[in-house]
Amino acid sequence: MPVRTCRPLRSRLLALLAAPLLGACAGSLTAADAADANEALLAAIPKETPAEHDARMAWFREARFGMFIHWGLYAVPAGVYKDKTDLAEWYLEQSKMPVSEYAKFIPQFDPEQFDAKAIVKAAKDAGMRYLVITSKHHDGFGMFPSALTDWCIKSTPFKRDPLAELSAACAEAGIRFCTYHSIMDWHHSDWGNRRAWNDTATGTPDMDRFTAYLKGQLTEIVTHYHPGILWFDGEWEKPWTHARALDLFAFLRKLDPKLIINNRIDTGRNGMAGMSTDDHFVGDYGTPEQEIPPTGFGPGVDWESCMTINDHWGFNSHDSNWKSPQIIVTNLVDIASKGGNYLLNVGPNAQGQIPDGSIATLAGVGAWMKVNSEAIYGTTASPFRRLPAGLRCTQKGHTLYVHVFTWPADGKVVLPMTGAISAATLLGQSDALTTAAGEHGQTITLPAAAPAGLVPVLKLTLAGEVLPIDTLPKQAADGTIALPLDDVTLSGGLKVENTPPNLGMWTNTHASALWTVAVRQPGTFTVVLDYALPTADAGNQLDIDAGGTPLSVTLAATGSWTDYKQVEIGTLTVAKAGAVSFTIRPKPRTTLKEGLMNLRGVTLKPKG
Repeated sequence: MPVRTCRPLRSRLLALLAAPLLGACAGSLTAADAADANEALLAAIPKETPAEHDARMAWFREARFGMFIHWGLYAVPAGVYKDKTDLAEWYLEQSKMPVSEYAKFIPQFDPEQFDAKAIVKAAKDAGMRYLVITSKHHDGFGMFPSALTDWCIKSTPFKRDPLAELSAACAEAGIRFCTYHSIMDWHHSDWGNRRAWNDTATGTPDMDRFTAYLKGQLTEIVTHYHPGILWFDGEWEKPWTHARALDLFAFLRKLDPKLIINNRIDTGRNGMAGMSTDDHFVGDYGTPEQEIPPTGFGPGVDWESCMTINDHWGFNSHDSNWKSPQIIVTNLVDIASKGGNYLLNVGPNAQGQIPDGSIATLAGVGAWMKVNSEAIYGTTASPFRRLPAGLRCTQKGHTLYVHVFTWPADGKVVLPMTGAISAATLLGQSDALTTAAGEHGQTITLPAAAPAGLVPVLKLTLAGEVLPIDTLPKQAADGTIALPLDDVTLSGGLKVENTPPNLGMWTNTHASALWTVAVRQPGTFTVVLDYALPTADAGNQLDIDAGGTPLSVTLAATGSWTDYKQVEIGTLTVAKAGAVSFTIRPKPRTTLKEGLMNLRGVTLKPKG
C-alpha cells in the first residue's frame, strides 16, 4: 500500500515503529492522521509475493495435525482453589489470588518427571507434525529462562529450560517446534489493564514500556528456539490496539522472515469463531477455538481449530473427561475435509507428565493414522459442496479420500461426480472395489462389513480431474422450500451453533447467510422464520432476497435467545426456476444491540 507523504506524524511514526506511539496517542489523532499512521505501519511490514507466502505456509498446510501444550505455574494447584475444583490456566484471574500468594507456587514447581523426548514421541506416534507450547500464558510466567525478568522458570527449583529441550527433541523427531505467547499479562506492572489483586505491581502502567518488554521476550524466543509459529493469544483487552499489532507483526516478520504468525496478534479475530472479518487485520491464519466451522472458509484461507482433549486447557486434577480416539479422528477428518488444521491440546501436570488419559487417546489416534495418514497430510478441502450424510472427503491431486463415518446399509457409496475412477481400494487393504458410473454420479460397492478401525477410508484414483455434480437442496414435491443449516454459506463471523443447531453470533451488520436451492416451481411464498430474540433486541431489521425485490422485516421479540417461535414474516416472490440463491442479512444501516437473532430454520410455503 503506498504511503501518502504528508504531516509530521508520518515521519514520527516511521522513526518510532519499534515503540508503538500510535496506540498511546490515538485519542488525540484526527481521522486523516490515523489513516496516515495506519498506512505508515502497514508500509513497514515486509512485502512478499503470493508465491513467497505459499512457500512460507507450505509446511503448515502439509502438516494438518499438531499438539498444543498448556503448561505453567498453574499446574501446581491443579485447578483447585478453596471450594473450587474447575480452574486451570486461568487460575490467577478466576481465583483473584494476590500475585504475591500465587508466587508461592514457584518453589513448588519442580517437574522432575518432565521428559521432552517422551512428549515429542507421544505427539509423533499420534501422527502430529508440529507442537505448540506455552512460552508464557496470561499469568505472565515464562516457561523459559528470560534475561528480562525473574518471573520465569529460572526462579523455580527446576532450573532447566523445557523450551530448549522440546525444541531439540522436535528437531530430532522431525516435528516443527512452535510457541504460544500471551500478549495480555496479569503480572506485569505495565500491562494497561492492571488487576486489583496484582499486589506486586508498581508505578503507573505504560503500554510502550510493556510493548518493549514483549518484543524483548519474543526476540529471546525467536533467536534461541527458532519456532515455526508464534501463536498469540490474549489480544482482546483494550490496551492492545490494531496499531500495536501492525507494529509487532512488522517487527517479527523482519526478525524471522520464515516465521508464521496467527491472527491473534491483531484485534479482529471475532471471538471463538477465530476468523478476521476485515482484510486490514494482520495474521497468517485464523484460529477457531473449540469448534469446527460448518463449511470451512474456501480456497486461499488458512485456518486451524484448537480444541482440548478433555474439558480444560491446563492441568486439572478433577478432569478425566477424555475425548475418545473416535471423537478425535472424526474431528481431524472433518477439519481436514474443510481445508483446516487440527491443534489438539494436552495439559501436563506439575511433574511434567501428560496424563495417562491423554496418552491413551493419542495412542488410539496414532493407530488410525498409521494406516490412514496419507488421507490427512498434504490434502486439500473436499471438492464437493455437499456429500451424502456420513461422508467426508479430502483430496490430493487426482486422488480422493472418502472417509466413511457411517457404513452404508446397502454397501454402496455414491459420489456426486462424473469422470472415470481408475482404481478404488480401502486404505490398509489391497482388494480392488467395484465402481460404476450412473445418473447420480459414481457408485462404489463396499464390502458387506466395515473393516476394523475408527473411520474407514476409501482411496479413489481418478483418470482425470474431479468433476463434481452440484447437488443442490431441492424444492419439495408440494412446493415448499426449506433452507437447511447444513448447506449454508456464511460470512462476517456468523456460525452454526449446536445447542440447538442455529445460526448464532449474528453480531456483525455485514454478516449474511446464503443458500442456493434447485427450484422447480417459482411463485410467491409465505416466509416462516423459526427464530429466537430477547425483548431488549426487538425491532431488529433484516432483508431476505431471492434475486429480486427483498422482503424487509422488523423482528418482534420471542422472549429470549433460547425461546424459539415459528413466525410468518411476509411474502417473497421467486421469479424463476433453476438454481436460486436466497440471502438473509441485516437491513443496511441497521443498528444491532446484542445480535440480529438466533435462527433455527427458514421455510418458504407456496401461497395459494
